[in-house]
Amino acid sequence: MNSSLMSVYARAPLAFERGDGVWLHPSDGGPPYLDCVAGVASNALGHCHPVLVEALAAQARKLWHVSNMFEVPEQNALAARLTGACFADTVFFTNSGTEAVECAIKVARRYHAAKGAPERQTVIGFSGAFHGRTYGALNAAGNAAHLEGFGERMPGFVQLAIDNWQEAAKAIADPRTAAVMIEPVQGEGGARVMLEPFLRKLRQACSLRGVLLIHDEVQSGMGRTGKLFAHQWHEDVAPDIMAVAKALGSGFPVGACLATHAAASGMASGSHGSTFGGNPLGMAVAIAAFDEIANPETMAHVSAVAAELREGLKELAQAYPEVIAEIRGKGLLIGVRMVPENRAFIAAARAQRLLVAAGGDNCIRLLPPLTLTFAEADAVLERMERACRAMPTAAAA
Repeated sequence: MNSSLMSVYARAPLAFERGDGVWLHPSDGGPPYLDCVAGVASNALGHCHPVLVEALAAQARKLWHVSNMFEVPEQNALAARLTGACFADTVFFTNSGTEAVECAIKVARRYHAAKGAPERQTVIGFSGAFHGRTYGALNAAGNAAHLEGFGERMPGFVQLAIDNWQEAAKAIADPRTAAVMIEPVQGEGGARVMLEPFLRKLRQACSLRGVLLIHDEVQSGMGRTGKLFAHQWHEDVAPDIMAVAKALGSGFPVGACLATHAAASGMASGSHGSTFGGNPLGMAVAIAAFDEIANPETMAHVSAVAAELREGLKELAQAYPEVIAEIRGKGLLIGVRMVPENRAFIAAARAQRLLVAAGGDNCIRLLPPLTLTFAEADAVLERMERACRAMPTAAAA
């Protein structure tokens, strides 16, 4: 098929005309697909949730965009919800997760510069991280494949192994270090959960050395793990700065950089900005999404349905050890490390009308809407089992 689109995506040969809840209806009129990609963890409330549709339509009839030259009252309303639900005191709104990460990097470096230590620029990251596709975010993650062909690496970014605390402690103690950035649960990197002792040691070391701690919760935040933010499963590990997006707008492009007053103290007027970030249309949808997601009943449901889904996947791993090697993740951010090549399994699942996402370390990811019902979870497991049976290694066994 000829296309005027830049060829940066290896797209599946599928197109959809409509969605409802966890179901996507293809444009060829065939049976619907069970969607466990959910816009890569973005459509937290499923497709076309009526509350979001109404919020979008109502705001669209009033005001879309005015720019940040003027007051946007809806920004204050959403910021109050976010800061009231976590460690943060202040918020900057963006359009995407990678923009939120870029803002976090600027906030951290500006903090030290404003305190008379502009040499503190280094941002420490960790192996397997993914922070987005803008240049700063790419360098923060350090994935060689994503950086190839884009020139020399930017200075001021280092990546460390997660399992080497001595190396991390030494890097944090370096007087040039500005911040540490970590995903409490890695998404693209293979749904790896950062253990509580490691997160706590990071927090303590950063506090001791005057280094700012940044959590990238673009994928793990907004209820994905069963808490509003993944770091809230543990006490005394909260960051100074946090990037969120994806589910914040539940499919509408909204992101945010959250920070304490102290961490954001260097961000004076004119130090950062965005044309579309925090526009009235995005804020209206995000406020409606926040209220639905932050509801305690929603969080309880995520934990319950995730537990059932995870138990079923463990049984599949026992039944098909030649296909499934390991179950990872937390809540409804689920990683399944495969024995065969993960792309082959994704194709097998697609043949069963089940959509799953790829991940690092030969994983597939299941990222269904938080509204997934128990009956739909059973349907996921049934289609996963059919995909396992269809794999050549399973058939041979």
